[in-house]
Amino acid sequence: MAPNAANMCVKCLRSEVDITEGLQKHVTIVHCPECDCYLQPPRTWIKAQLESKELLTFCVKRLKNLNKVRLVHAEFIWTEPHSKRIKVKLKVQKEVLNGAILEQSYVVEFVQQEHMCESCSRVQANPDQWVASVQLRQHVSHRRTFFYLEQLILRHGAAASAIKIKQMEQGIDFFFANRSHGVKFVEFVGKVTPVRSRSDKQLVSQDSKIEISPICREDLICLPPKVRSSLGNLGPLVICTKVTNSIALFDPLTLRQGFLDTDQYWRYSFKSLHTSRELVEYIVLDMEIISPEVNVGGSRFALADAQVARVSDFGKNDTIFNIKTHLGHLLNPGDYALGYDLYGANSNDDELEKYKGLVIPDAILIKKSYEEKRQKKHAKARPWKLKSLGMEVDDKAKLDQEKVDSEYEHFLKDLEENPEMRLNISLYHNEEYQPSEMASMTDGEDAPSVPLEELLADLELRDDEDEDDSSMRE
Repeated sequence: MAPNAANMCVKCLRSEVDITEGLQKHVTIVHCPECDCYLQPPRTWIKAQLESKELLTFCVKRLKNLNKVRLVHAEFIWTEPHSKRIKVKLKVQKEVLNGAILEQSYVVEFVQQEHMCESCSRVQANPDQWVASVQLRQHVSHRRTFFYLEQLILRHGAAASAIKIKQMEQGIDFFFANRSHGVKFVEFVGKVTPVRSRSDKQLVSQDSKIEISPICREDLICLPPKVRSSLGNLGPLVICTKVTNSIALFDPLTLRQGFLDTDQYWRYSFKSLHTSRELVEYIVLDMEIISPEVNVGGSRFALADAQVARVSDFGKNDTIFNIKTHLGHLLNPGDYALGYDLYGANSNDDELEKYKGLVIPDAILIKKSYEEKRQKKHAKARPWKLKSLGMEVDDKAKLDQEKVDSEYEHFLKDLEENPEMRLNISLYHNEEYQPSEMASMTDGEDAPSVPLEELLADLELRDDEDEDDSSMRE
């Protein structure tokens, strides 16, 4: 027998000293049967599975006076899951007589007291009961902004706490069970798009109304004189090339760029002269580069003199427009382009009238058109797909579903043509896609598509009953 400082054998030492005296052997813990959460007093609920590391940590932290001994080891003892009992075996050490260290094991029984957490109680009483609502609105004639914003929300999980999402005629409503979740969502939207918001606080609820700037990518804008002056005499006719929490503006005639932050925009709150719904298709008849290619904001441009004609004029007249364009690096004779027809447009714009003597071009080209090449492809499905929020649709929003589907198709084409747009969203492999032999039989340059290396595998890691919560759109 090895000697020790107490000069007693272990058996006699244990009979004299019980180091577990004063330590809890029975503890009651509060458990929510709906979401498998445990109450960490006073109001925090912790989600933990049976015999998990999280549950073991939670149980040990609930023990009082454990700081009087040194915890060496802790492990679960198996119990019947329906017994509402959790047993944990603890091994502790403590210094006893004359500096001898005694190690002893004991079992703590945790009794589960069933009590629903606040969130589950609210859902049980009324699944649609909410405390905070956020109304997103944009006063434009299309939903392109909301299609893109939906993907940003999914990418960042910004609406994971929403108990209901409803698609409205001019926006989307989000409902939350907690005010802080609503505030956090408002902050997220403000980081990804120029908005102004207003909150109405009631005794129990909070309503937040968010207005998104009506300026969208590819819009043609006539800058107010004060805004133009603040941007170093940019424009005044400019194209919106990107919208985040600031607005990127590009002068297609001088290849200069400027930016407006959220405060600057809402100070003047101007609107677009023409939107992407008004784009007209042109055919390029001749192209002559007049300046070397430059890089502006990560994109390549080259100023050129171009001869173009409206596709809709074929067989009617021989009107030809001589214009300048920033797409000299991209367009060649015979190509098609989309642009704004300023020759036949009736622009009743207050800002435009402030510029006396301004020479307005007959047309401003925005981008190359691949519509003809897309029509040659017989495969309608894409090798990729997007996820979508599980939204209820308001009755008024259901009235023009054909228009919404058409705008969504244009949004998908924008993603194919613009790699920069794809940087902040997640695209997934479409397992149902089967390439068509006819789809590859196109002449010359093919239409833009999404490279396979950008696609993610669609992993559905959730219970069967939750699989319908998030639908997929192609």
